Amino acid sequence: MHGITLFPLGNADCCRVDLECGRQLLIDYAAMRDPSDPKDARCDLAAELSADLKGRGRHHYDVVAFTHLDQDHLKGATEFFHLDHARKYQGHDRVKIKELWVPAALITEPNPDDPEARILQREARHRFKEKRGVRVFSRPERLKDWCDGNAVDLSERLDLITDAGSVAPGFSLGSDGVEFFVHSPFAFRQDENTLEDRNGDCLVLHARFQVGHVRTQALFLSDVTHEALSDIVAVSVAHGNTGRLEWDIAKLPHHCSYLALGPEKGKDATEPTVDIARLYEKHGQKGAILVSTSARIPSKGRQADKADDPPHRQAAEYYRGVAAALNGEFVVTMEHPSAEAPQPLVIEIGSRKATLRKRAQKAAGRVTSQRAPRAGNAS
Repeated sequence: MHGITLFPLGNADCCRVDLECGRQLLIDYAAMRDPSDPKDARCDLAAELSADLKGRGRHHYDVVAFTHLDQDHLKGATEFFHLDHARKYQGHDRVKIKELWVPAALITEPNPDDPEARILQREARHRFKEKRGVRVFSRPERLKDWCDGNAVDLSERLDLITDAGSVAPGFSLGSDGVEFFVHSPFAFRQDENTLEDRNGDCLVLHARFQVGHVRTQALFLSDVTHEALSDIVAVSVAHGNTGRLEWDIAKLPHHCSYLALGPEKGKDATEPTVDIARLYEKHGQKGAILVSTSARIPSKGRQADKADDPPHRQAAEYYRGVAAALNGEFVVTMEHPSAEAPQPLVIEIGSRKATLRKRAQKAAGRVTSQRAPRAGNAS
């Protein structure tokens, strides 16, 4: 059985993928909890991850992916991970990264404002220069320009680069029970922009998990914008690649922001673009799980409902409608299993496809939601 764990971090992301073969991936890392505030319900991310690693007798991740350089996807990472480029970020208690996955924009962005973003950028650039321990996604002209300006021969590093529309090397359905297909970033989008667009050029992945003859598919949508997500759908359709749009699990984009669905928030529910509606309404599978990695969804009329920042009630209402139509579940990380005491959200992937592990109240013990198994197809 494989597992996906998403952590209650407020409007921030960290997702751990635990493979049946024993390998582990981490997608983003953002330790957002304020340790001085006893009322802060966000989890202690470093403690959660360290306890899990210790229990497995591990001190590394096979892959750590940073989807883009926003603080809510990297805060605290420079204190938690062993970084190769400088001794000050090394030590026996730091967690090692066998392979770092980053979008090309993470390397090419000039002078990020956030200090930790600059440090992680140095790490990615160092590994790329050393030709080891890194995978870069997309090959825009500005990556070539950066290489030319830093005495780096891009032609010697092409094996470290994976373009959108390809499967990332290093994992396979046969040996690992999973493969990761890259939806974004697109090189053409980066070349059209005069500046790096972190959300538009973030790393978006489609995972296929295999357990026996049963296939389960997941979308890891980072903070993708509605424009970029619409492009993903349109390009997939144009290339006859709609199988890569199918999903049983969706890590919803940008903390339930309406801007990941369409340009207008809407009064009661956000109306998605035509392509995004197709993604959720046509390619979602029965019993699918939609996860909003966000703070609590505001109630209509409350002060939080008037805020510009996500989560947005109208976006949540659209996703709830999708979940209902699929006989599935819409879950918010900071509301699971309760808003008063959120806990890490675990999705188990096995012969019954994706099932949300239910946490029983008090002493009742752990239970797991179930539905009849459904064999996956090979498309």
